[in-house]
Amino acid sequence: MSSRTITPRRAAAALTATCAAALVAIAPASAAPADLGDRITGDAVNRHLIALQRIADVNGGNRASGLPGYEASVDHVAGKLRNAGFDVTTPEFTYDAYYLDSFSLAVGGQPTEGDALEYSPATPQGGITAPLSIAAVDDTPGCEAADFPAEVAGTVVLIQRGSCTFAQKQQVAADAGAVGTIIYNNVDGPLNGTLGDPADARIPSAGVTKQVGEGLAGQAGAEVNLDIQSRLESVTTRNVVAQTRTGRPDNVVMAGAHLDGVPEGPGINDNGSGSAGLLEAALRMGGSPQTENAVRFAWWGAEESGLVGSTKYVQSLTFEQQLDIALYLNFDMIGSPNAAYFAYDGDDSDGVGAGPGPQGSAQIEQDLVAAMAAQGVELEGTDFDGRSDYGEFIANGIPSGGLFTGAEGVKTEEQAAKWGGTAGISYDPNYHQAGDDLRNIDRVALERNAKALANVVEAYAESTEGVNGAQTRDERASLRQAQLSTFAAHSGGRAVPHGHNAS
Repeated sequence: MSSRTITPRRAAAALTATCAAALVAIAPASAAPADLGDRITGDAVNRHLIALQRIADVNGGNRASGLPGYEASVDHVAGKLRNAGFDVTTPEFTYDAYYLDSFSLAVGGQPTEGDALEYSPATPQGGITAPLSIAAVDDTPGCEAADFPAEVAGTVVLIQRGSCTFAQKQQVAADAGAVGTIIYNNVDGPLNGTLGDPADARIPSAGVTKQVGEGLAGQAGAEVNLDIQSRLESVTTRNVVAQTRTGRPDNVVMAGAHLDGVPEGPGINDNGSGSAGLLEAALRMGGSPQTENAVRFAWWGAEESGLVGSTKYVQSLTFEQQLDIALYLNFDMIGSPNAAYFAYDGDDSDGVGAGPGPQGSAQIEQDLVAAMAAQGVELEGTDFDGRSDYGEFIANGIPSGGLFTGAEGVKTEEQAAKWGGTAGISYDPNYHQAGDDLRNIDRVALERNAKALANVVEAYAESTEGVNGAQTRDERASLRQAQLSTFAAHSGGRAVPHGHNAS
């Protein structure tokens, strides 16, 4: 997965009272007791990770969409599912992929550590050279024209992160005449920023850490050389979609994970882990289970390029076909080496960010919390910030939830005391790097999350009444239409690329 801002909140302690109570909570009254998770073993899930590692090893060291390692991953997963009796398709889609060929930044003649914001326009060969100007630091830094100095025209302007999107900051800077931006973090750690969409990208833009930015803030007038060589290329790739041949096709339980990784490494945690856990659950369930509802599993392509595969899939469905989806479960990074234990905050009890998920999302969160409580694990909430493949489902009013073990966020002392691991370092120090490989997986977290996702999927396969109240299609249509304006108000109706921050 992914880089996301983690918002710890109060845990649902009441749901951890006993393992037995937790198991009852995830199985609605009409459902048989969930036991699919009992048939999931860490060794079996790890075997799928071994396969993905070997695929990467013989295909340039990665499994990025549009490259041979991803295509081999699609063929491997689809073949397993067909052999298990699922109805399997691999629909193609095309998108513009962003490639960063090189980046360098120097200020005052000194090389400066940083990175290009995703979708940043390229500079001319050799880069741009201009003086450094400094935007005012206030409650909304770089979000209004008044934040920029009078001499900003023709400069590369330094802007602190906060309040508005990176895209808005560089647009306001461009309108003021700046030729480039350097945006620095307001918290420790890398920025991992994105401009969100090529159409929003106006001027070359770099991101640096808080420490670097604070050092640059005293160097107004210093010469900046910013060199970004980037390009957009049209890429055609595939999703994998597998549905059971049994169960109601008008009340489908859907669960997904992105199958692609970044070009820098094999992507074993991000997101081989979610893909492997989901694959093992599907194989153990089989293509023709005796369940009330059909189950549709999906492995998404081009998530790392902006949630493209899942977005295009949902947008390809008619409104009636969307109504057939009772709920969506997302599993993106479930084996982080310094693992946290998060569930998406369906009820907005964090009180910040994107707000609650569509009606039914709060129940999904409760059921995931209960499934982990059955294993003695207490979850925390993480915001629905539009940065993984649930984004387009939520945008269309489909109840959503999922599990996540953390990316570049830093584990707190309290979390280390509760979950183990090391405080003061990130949940996944190898996130989006070559080190995201088979050696760097927390296999205890991997097995726990795989068991929980399997039990919740199986329980919903028997009944989704707790989520959607077994609504009629007309009732579901009315409810989802009413929720679309709420989502748009919080998010602007746009997905944010996985692994990057938009603001």
